[in-house]
Amino acid sequence: MAIDIRRFRDRLPQEIADLESEARQEGYRHITRLINEWSTSDNRFQRDDERLLGAYADEVLAGIGGMTVETAMSGALRMRRFYIRPAMRGRGIGRMLAIALLDHARSCCGIVTVHAGNDGAARFWESLGFQPHGRDGYTHLLALQHRSDDPAASDLRRCVTPRSP
Repeated sequence: MAIDIRRFRDRLPQEIADLESEARQEGYRHITRLINEWSTSDNRFQRDDERLLGAYADEVLAGIGGMTVETAMSGALRMRRFYIRPAMRGRGIGRMLAIALLDHARSCCGIVTVHAGNDGAARFWESLGFQPHGRDGYTHLLALQHRSDDPAASDLRRCVTPRSP
């Protein structure tokens, strides 16, 4: 099975409706929120360092995931709207999608947060190195290691501090 990770910039793919339907059947509303926020321009993942990616398995949209600026913490990004179709789970597609987003994050920040919606999601994020850290609307946090030879890059994580309420 060929997996292709694509960035969505100007429009959501037509197949998003199928993804949303499957998510709703499982009781998840975050893909519906994604579609609504996109249509009203409330969130199109267009700010600096933000991304919305889709994972295609043999040209079929298998999953989606995004990264936005984390409003609760300066210098951090947040995983958002992450969903893999039930029939596509267990094939490494979610991991590939998450790693693509994390690879991007390493170039621009030191911390990534996520809100794991259930125990299965928590186990998934923890398998990627996220640590339980519930506060400010997120459940897990990952301190990234930068791929830079610049010693200052490793010090970036110390500069990322939660914003005061």
